[in-house]
Amino acid sequence: MPADRVITDDAPRNDNPYSQGVRAGDTLYVSGYGPVDPGTMEDVEGDLEVQTDRVLDNIAAVVDEAGGDGLDDVVKVTVYVADLDDYDRVNEAYGARFGETPPARVCVEVSRLPGDVRVEMDAIAHLG
Repeated sequence: MPADRVITDDAPRNDNPYSQGVRAGDTLYVSGYGPVDPGTMEDVEGDLEVQTDRVLDNIAAVVDEAGGDGLDDVVKVTVYVADLDDYDRVNEAYGARFGETPPARVCVEVSRLPGDVRVEMDAIAHLG
């Protein structure tokens, strides 16, 4: 079964050699997103909670474009933080966006993220 590239103006786009998302059957793989506003292509202003919300908005936009139902269809998330001391703040904002059945998740501290942002996430969604 061939994979389909997902493209939307509602999530950040750039000239790097990767797709915003790739759908293979009922599975959607969403690329990593930082807190970038797709309209301005600039990092959003605000605290870590605002930035976490923007990251999740970007992921939801790709899921929606692929025919899914935003964050409701996300089954796995990887959270990358530049400082694990930010874990609780990211976790609180993240938890507020998911219902009673949150996706599986891992959170890792990394030495640096593109654009020197503090949080980035990628996701896998099931579109059924």
